[in-house]
Amino acid sequence: MAPDLEPIADDGLLEREARASIEAVDDLDGWARRFDLLSDANRLGILLAIHRAPGITVGGLASAMGMSNSAVSHALRLLRHHDWVRVQRDGRNMRYYLDDAVVHAILHGIGGTHAAL
Repeated sequence: MAPDLEPIADDGLLEREARASIEAVDDLDGWARRFDLLSDANRLGILLAIHRAPGITVGGLASAMGMSNSAVSHALRLLRHHDWVRVQRDGRNMRYYLDDAVVHAILHGIGGTHAAL
């Protein structure tokens, strides 16, 4: 039977189930912040690029994304603030890596892949 044709449970039961679903999430506000950060296409693109090309620089990200170095740096500051990416100095270059396992899993969930280098 199609989901919209199933018998409807009483409203009290539905309300209890809805409440249980919300209460089952340990950090609802944290998830909302994650989705807020992911809602920006540029930030999401940067995360996907770092995921596929760990160790990429701001210049590499800017070129890949078609953005200015300044705009990429601004997005990276925000992502670093939330501990989603980390930076490692390599001489004069700063190289960026994903630093959040949940974000890593989300990126795989939307089709993000690793390079076959």
